[in-house]
Amino acid sequence: MSAVLPGEPLSRPITAGVVTALVGFTSAFVIVLTGLRAVGATPEQAASGLLAVCVTMGLGSLVLAWRYRMPITVAWSTPGAALLAATGAVEGGWPAAVGAFLVVGALVVLTGLWPMLGRLIARIPPSIAQAMLAGVLLPLCLAPITGIVVNPWGVVPVVLTWLVFARLAPRWAVPLAFVAAAVVVGVSLAAEGASVDPALLIPRIELTMPTFTVGALVSIAIPLYIVTMASQNVPGVAIMRSFGYRVPWRPAMLVTGIGTVAGAPLGGHAINLAAISAALAAAPEADPDPKRRWVAAISAGGSSLVLGAASAAFAALVLLAPEAVIPAVAGLALFAAFGSAVQQAIDDPGERMPAVVTFLVAASGVSLLGVSAAFWALVGGLLVRTVLHLGRRRFG
Repeated sequence: MSAVLPGEPLSRPITAGVVTALVGFTSAFVIVLTGLRAVGATPEQAASGLLAVCVTMGLGSLVLAWRYRMPITVAWSTPGAALLAATGAVEGGWPAAVGAFLVVGALVVLTGLWPMLGRLIARIPPSIAQAMLAGVLLPLCLAPITGIVVNPWGVVPVVLTWLVFARLAPRWAVPLAFVAAAVVVGVSLAAEGASVDPALLIPRIELTMPTFTVGALVSIAIPLYIVTMASQNVPGVAIMRSFGYRVPWRPAMLVTGIGTVAGAPLGGHAINLAAISAALAAAPEADPDPKRRWVAAISAGGSSLVLGAASAAFAALVLLAPEAVIPAVAGLALFAAFGSAVQQAIDDPGERMPAVVTFLVAASGVSLLGVSAAFWALVGGLLVRTVLHLGRRRFG
């Protein structure tokens, strides 16, 4: 029997949805902007990309939650943005990166329509996929440490804020670290007597005609697709199942894939099922009655649209920040994802050596034949795993 009376207000799930959107946005928007800038976007194009993913993930949450009456939330691909930050510029520049985003969206749609592709992705050992992600995240996670040396007055307050609230209120540690960074930016601007151009605060879209290059497809599209599926969509379904919800796989892939395709020309890299933040809307804390928690996803979707309207202001704040402050916030935001990826990569002793090779290649940042380290990490890890497993079967 439900503990909630039919006439009880919906303020609780609505509030949970707002918190879901706020925590997700403030914890990772810096990573999104960093990733887009790394693959060649101008500040205006990166701001447009942030707006695009806010709108598409907001609409995706509204569609899925309303249609299936489940707390299904859609998020941007944070690991994917981190991958972009580690990849850097590719052959063809920003238009080629946009083309790669379009391919990712098409692959996600194809995953929903053709189950075989989903099964093929599932055959990639989780240890290899997570080791690649951990290697990509390592250089970004070092930013708070190196930042303390480069700009101690700007970075130390951010790190201390994160540390204090990681102990007192873990969910809000990264958002409040960003607040501390915003204060640092404000103090810096006041000290320099600088002013902010009001035009920077107005949301706008920047359309980019995509191009398609082999380098971008191999360096961005394939690793971004794999990371998005393995680190977001698959865990997102598992988290929802742990709360008693069976996410409709095909519609979810179609909605997120089409959303990615629609957002790509505006600079959006990828959207997917929420994983970490999914629990904020699907857990009993959102509402004791499981049948009413879908309202939290509706609230989260609406809040994402509102945050999209403010995305230009957030992008301007990042643009005006002193040296090392914003990379430090991004690094702090990725600590949890890095720790989880490392744990899953080495959890199985039989898969540890291929995972180690994958991690080291990805962390090295090497680029060979115009192809990024993330792709070669997958190739190297799978090659080592194949050799080791063939040996076991033959001599075991």
